[in-house]
Amino acid sequence: MSTSFFPRAPLTETEEQAASYDRWFRAKVRAALDDPSPGIPHDQVMAEMQALIESKRKKGDAD
Repeated sequence: MSTSFFPRAPLTETEEQAASYDRWFRAKVRAALDDPSPGIPHDQVMAEMQALIESKRKKGDAD
């Protein structure tokens, strides 16, 4: 089991595909870190996600 926090490329990928994915992923992380816009507080994100989960759960119960 991997203890890395970074997603691992599927084992079927070639080294070139894995390297390409790694470059893409690192660029996305760098762009997020360099973004000057204000972050969203953790509590706000958690409340929004909980509301989304509940709405999906209720929709699923109605089916």
